[in-house]
Amino acid sequence: MMNNTNKNSNKKNQLQGGPRNLIIGAILLVGCVLVLARLTDYTRQTTVIPYSTFLGKIEQGQVKAVHINGQEVKGRFKEGGLFETTIAENVQNWDLLKKHDVEFSVANSGNQLNMWYLITLLIAFGGLGLVAWFIYRQAKNISNGSGGGAGNLFSMGKSRAKMFMPSTIKETFASVAGAAEAKEELRDVVDFLKNPEKYKRLGAKITRGVLLVGEPGNGKTLLAKAVAGEANCPFFSISGSDFIEVFVGIGAARVRDLFAQARKNAPSIIFIDEIDAVGRSRGSGLGGGHDEREQTLNQLLTEMDGFQTTGGSVIVIAATNRPDVLDKALLRPGRFDRRVEVPFPDLTSREEILRLHAKSVKIDPEVDLTRIARGTPGFSGADLANIINEAAIIASKQNQDTVKIKDFEEARDKIILGKEIKTIILSDYERKVTAYHEAGHALVLLSLPAVTEPLHKVTIVPRGRSLGVTHWLPEKDRYQRTKEEMLASLRVALGGRAAEELVFDTVTTGASNDFQSATAIAHQMVCLYGMSTAIGPVIYNQNDGPFSYSQHTAELIDHEVRALLTRCYQEAKEILSNNRDKLELLAQTLLEKETLYAGEIYALLGIEPRIEHTFS
Repeated sequence: MMNNTNKNSNKKNQLQGGPRNLIIGAILLVGCVLVLARLTDYTRQTTVIPYSTFLGKIEQGQVKAVHINGQEVKGRFKEGGLFETTIAENVQNWDLLKKHDVEFSVANSGNQLNMWYLITLLIAFGGLGLVAWFIYRQAKNISNGSGGGAGNLFSMGKSRAKMFMPSTIKETFASVAGAAEAKEELRDVVDFLKNPEKYKRLGAKITRGVLLVGEPGNGKTLLAKAVAGEANCPFFSISGSDFIEVFVGIGAARVRDLFAQARKNAPSIIFIDEIDAVGRSRGSGLGGGHDEREQTLNQLLTEMDGFQTTGGSVIVIAATNRPDVLDKALLRPGRFDRRVEVPFPDLTSREEILRLHAKSVKIDPEVDLTRIARGTPGFSGADLANIINEAAIIASKQNQDTVKIKDFEEARDKIILGKEIKTIILSDYERKVTAYHEAGHALVLLSLPAVTEPLHKVTIVPRGRSLGVTHWLPEKDRYQRTKEEMLASLRVALGGRAAEELVFDTVTTGASNDFQSATAIAHQMVCLYGMSTAIGPVIYNQNDGPFSYSQHTAELIDHEVRALLTRCYQEAKEILSNNRDKLELLAQTLLEKETLYAGEIYALLGIEPRIEHTFS
C-alpha cells in the first residue's frame, strides 16, 4: 500500500510539474531565438569591404567612425550601414583618418575577441543546451510511463482516466438506494471478478461490457463505482469527451493507453461516462470515416474485442442517456452485450433514497418520508437528494433546530415550480385574471375525479415564469394512461383559458404554456397511441422527418389534433358554466388568501376530499 501511495504521489507531482516545465522550456527557446536573431541581424547589416575600398571611402569623406582592433576594423558610413575590413599595420593610416575628420578608436591588439559577441554566443549555445536537456528529460519520462498530464505536450496520447485503488473506493451496493433490478444484473459482474474460476470451469464467458442506460441523476456513475467497491478491484473513470482532440490519432492513442493500464492492474473496471460522445454511429462525420472521433471509436471496438483474460479480467462499464445514437458495433455480443436500465425510482426506491440522504440531516420526528416519497413521482435520485438539501437550507436560513414539514413543502415547490418571485407587482386586474385562470384549472380538475390526479394546491403567487400555478400530484406511480385520462388532461389544461373567456369575455397570453402542453398531448394521442378514429392504429412519428408521411396525412393529423383541442375546450367551458358559483367563490378566495391547499378547497366548495399529497 505504501508503494502505491508513493507512486501515486510521484505521478501527481509529475502531472503538476508538466505545465511548469513546458513554460520554462518555452521561455528558454524564445530567449535563444532572440539572441540568434540579434546575431543574425548584426551579420546581415554588416558589409565586408576590401582595404582599398576602405581607403577610398575615407578620401571621399563617406566614413563617419571606425573602431580598430589590431588589423580588424569595424565602422559606420555617414549615410548609414556598417562595414568591416582588415588593414595593414601602417601608422600613416592614423594621419589619413585625422585629415578627413573620422572618429576612430584603437583597442588593445592583445584582445582579439569581442567580449559582447562571446557572451552572446555563450548565452545562445547554453540556452540551446538547456532546451535539448528539457526535451531529453520529457522523452525519458514518457518512456518510463510518468508523463500523463494533460498539460504535458509530449504526453497527449496518454490516457486521462482517473485511477481509484480499491482502498479509496468506499461505495458498495449498500450505498445505492433503490435500483434493485440494476444491482441484481451487476452482481453477476462482481461475482465474476471475484470468482472467475467458478465460471471458467464450465466454459462460461462473462460479459465484457455493460451499458448503463438511464436519464441523468438516476445513479449510473454511483452504480459503476459500487461494482468496483464490491469487487475490490481498481477502477478507471473517464468521460467519453476526454478521448477527443483536434489532433488526429490522439484519441486512439489514449484508448490504447487506457486499456494497457487496465490490463496491468487486472482484474479491473473501466468506466466510460457519456460514451455517446465517442460512440456515435459512424459515417455521419465530414471526414468520410477517417475523422478523429471515428478513429477513436474504431480503436475502442478493437480493444474491447481483443483484450486477453489470462491472469485477470478487464470489464468495461459505460453510461449514456442516448443509447439510440450508439454505433451498432458497440452493442453486439462480445462488446456491450448487456444493457442495464437505470429508470426513475419507483415509490419504494424513492423512500429508500430519501432515508439514505436524510441520515446526515437533522429532521423533525413528525416528518413522514413515506408521504414525501408519494408526493415526488418522477423525481430522480439526484432530485430527491436535492430536495433534502434544499429543505435543510431553508430551515437553516430560519435558524431552526430541525428540518420541518413546511421546509420540505417549500423545497418541493421550488424544484417543481420555481422560486417564489416577490419583486413582481401585479395590477388588480392582472391578479383577478390570474385568480380566475387558476380557479378554472382547479375546478375542471375537481369535476373529473375518476380520470384526474388529486389536487395539491392552487396559488396566484408568481413562481418561476408563471404568474400562478394549479398543482396536482399522482396518487401512485403510473406506467400507462387511458384515453379518458388523456382527454381529461386536455380539459384541465384548457380550463384556464375557458374561465378567462367565460368571466371577462376576452382572452390573455397567460394560456400559452397550457396550449403547448395540450397540443403535445393531442399529438401523442393522434400520432403515437392510435386514439383517433380518423387516423387509426398507425404511428406517425414526427422525429422521422418531414417525408415520413404524405401531405394528405399531415393535413388529416392537423385536423384531428385541432378537433380534439376544440372539443375539450368546449367541454371545459361547459363544466365551468355549470359551476359558475363555485368558480366565483374559489377565485375570490384566491384573491384574498393567494394560496389554497386541497383540503381548504374541498371544504370551501363542499366537495368530497380525495387523497392529499401535502406534507402536513
